[in-house]
Amino acid sequence: MAEIRTFCAVHPAEGLASKLAALPYDVYSRDEAREQVKKAPESFLAIDRPETQFPKDQDMYAPEVYQKAHDMLEEWIKRGSFVQDQQKCYYLYELTMDGRSQTGLVTCASIDDYLNGVIKKHENTRAEKEQDRIRHVDTCNAQTGPIFLAYRKDQTIAEVTAKVKQQKPMFAFVSEDGIGHKGWRVDAKEDIAIIADTFAKIDKIYIADGHHRAASAVKVGQLRRKQHPDYDGSEEFNYFLSVLFPDEELYVMDYNRVVLDLNGQTREGFLKNAAKIFDVQPVNAAYHPQKKGTFGMYLSGQWYQLTAKADLTKDDPVEGLDVAYLQREFLQPYLDIQDPKTSKRIRYVGGIRGLSELERMVDHVKETQQKDAVAFSMYPTSMAELFAVADAGMLMPPKSTWFEPKLRSGLFLHML
Repeated sequence: MAEIRTFCAVHPAEGLASKLAALPYDVYSRDEAREQVKKAPESFLAIDRPETQFPKDQDMYAPEVYQKAHDMLEEWIKRGSFVQDQQKCYYLYELTMDGRSQTGLVTCASIDDYLNGVIKKHENTRAEKEQDRIRHVDTCNAQTGPIFLAYRKDQTIAEVTAKVKQQKPMFAFVSEDGIGHKGWRVDAKEDIAIIADTFAKIDKIYIADGHHRAASAVKVGQLRRKQHPDYDGSEEFNYFLSVLFPDEELYVMDYNRVVLDLNGQTREGFLKNAAKIFDVQPVNAAYHPQKKGTFGMYLSGQWYQLTAKADLTKDDPVEGLDVAYLQREFLQPYLDIQDPKTSKRIRYVGGIRGLSELERMVDHVKETQQKDAVAFSMYPTSMAELFAVADAGMLMPPKSTWFEPKLRSGLFLHML
């Protein structure tokens, strides 16, 4: 059963949340992070990506870079940009995009729940990506980026959430991208008890986004356990910063694909091969699939609606996914994308960027390289599909889900 814990959050001082909040560290390239911090030096991104404080040729994984993150965090707390609550509590974090809101419970989840499978995963992690956050968390002695978790909606939690949201929020602002952010404390003893007791009866919670951050936080906890063999389980390093959202409130967007060439095929030959795997129909405008088993395809200035052939679909949590069908039946055999994680001929485009970005990328290849590229628009993977894969102990193909809006870093920090 799930153990979630209250904590004394470090959070922005009153009136500073909008200046300090930052998108997750991993949505930026190195150059983009540098430009963003130059534009907004008070952004928490400066601490999350401390290489921005060094010359461009600095080794971003050098010890002094992580030490800089530690020193800046201490300095910002000392100068009063961040304050720490003195009473352990839960928090609520509401994000609103395009008039649709989702409200998560900010808490600390147990590393043992991660290790024993109460917290379900659906992606593999890469050791080199973990190492960066392991060193960042360990050196800062703090978890600065929350893990995005999901659970099946519970009416009791919904009632407590609605009650707490009637109070004055700790912060409320709209970020540059138009996303609304609000936060509240859940500090009434009765509400804390209800939440803890309810989750103690829930046997599965799921990582929606942040697999590398979760794995890194857990490994720091395991490292601290080795360093403190007399630990009793109550220490903060046994828990990691999380925001838990009810599944019905979450919005999964499409995660689209662009292949940078046709693998030596002519357009005519390519379309003939596509017709072996799909029912192919040309359409007059950019096509966003409206149901599972349908795909859009943009090739040489023309959009097509593709429909998967029923006799090629599979009744399996992973192989039944649209992203798996496209990879198995078409990208691998006809476009020679053998490993979608490592192939340099495929690009992934989050749905937040729109179908016009697919057109732009394909047209750019044609203009600059005088060859055809092809884009595929996807129907979003559902939360039910994500849960089914995780429950089966299986892993999703790479780039299966794109969640919006993104949780901001710097609004809630967990000190170890």
